Amino acid sequence: MMGPQQTFSRALVVIMAILLIIILMPTARVSAAPNYRVPAHYSGEAQKLADPTYGPIPGQSDHYNYYWGIERPFPGNITDPIFPTENGPPAPNDYTWQNLLSAEWVIFEFYQQGVETFTDEDFIKAGLPNNTRRRLMEIRNNEAGHLRIFQNQISPRSIKPGPCKYKFPLDDPIKYLAFMTVLEISSMVFLTGLVQQPELNVHKSAMVAIAATEARHETWALLDIWKENPFGGPTDTMFPYANQILYTTNAIIVPGSCPPENPEYPRPHQRLPFLSAAKDTKSLAPGSVVRLNFTDPNNQPHFHPGIQYYAVFFHGLLNISMPIDTKHWPKKDIAITIPPEFETKGVIVALVANTPGAPTFDTVVAGPAVILNQPVHLGPALL
Repeated sequence: MMGPQQTFSRALVVIMAILLIIILMPTARVSAAPNYRVPAHYSGEAQKLADPTYGPIPGQSDHYNYYWGIERPFPGNITDPIFPTENGPPAPNDYTWQNLLSAEWVIFEFYQQGVETFTDEDFIKAGLPNNTRRRLMEIRNNEAGHLRIFQNQISPRSIKPGPCKYKFPLDDPIKYLAFMTVLEISSMVFLTGLVQQPELNVHKSAMVAIAATEARHETWALLDIWKENPFGGPTDTMFPYANQILYTTNAIIVPGSCPPENPEYPRPHQRLPFLSAAKDTKSLAPGSVVRLNFTDPNNQPHFHPGIQYYAVFFHGLLNISMPIDTKHWPKKDIAITIPPEFETKGVIVALVANTPGAPTFDTVVAGPAVILNQPVHLGPALL
């Protein structure tokens, strides 16, 4: 028989062995339920999009190339936001991809509504090529693919925004295509700045790949629609402040129409006054003198006495600043001269800044505005 001391020692050994087994056993990770609640009126279909393998996959499916229906292609037919499926902080580039997805909804909706509104005959009667609407469908399909790509780039810890309602020129096919040209060329300017934002090189490369596709859309419009030389000089215009370009698209969003769960668009933004040229402007070619128009009466610039302000112009890789006289504004219009040094190709971006060259985003006080040199007759149409 064992004495009490031996019994205690043996029991202690057993207990320690059991504890050691418990410590060494692999533990299952239990994820907390995500802290969101999907509104009851939202379609359950939208949450299926949280799975990146759900539906046609861009690069694997010809859905994004050869779909010729009028109905919305996937995923443009599912318009609710996609709620997070995991808890935790946003991924490093989530804000950038959220901005890009919100902007892509603008582009997709523009093409989708054009396909729904205009017929082949509408474009043919306007003197446009017989395949115009088919090309617009093809671009619409590409943009649907972009929607899905951008949704999948946002981490499962962040919301993936849905579309708002937008105001597009849908009363005339020529005006519609003119607006398309402004959108596409402005997209190129926007993407040259956006590619600077991601922290990961793979995301920068993805944005360059998207920009190459947008460039093809732009080239088609210049060649087939406007019968213009599509070459825009040795380089597209590099504009560093992508969110400032994005903010200008708020002018075509119907106020109060965005899903309330959508994140701020763009994030962050400065709510800069919109900048345009006066309505009687005849030319925006290099060397032209133009009167400025700040188009939103509820958001006007504030020019402080004693500070010199500048009109800053971006074209290609160049940046030229010209001092402007703001002393008598708003009683007297502000006139600027578009730098005569610029070539008559591509696009110019203009803004007002309190520092020559607008070296940081917070030195910009109004704008930007996009000026087209091609097609020349669309030049006065500023975004």
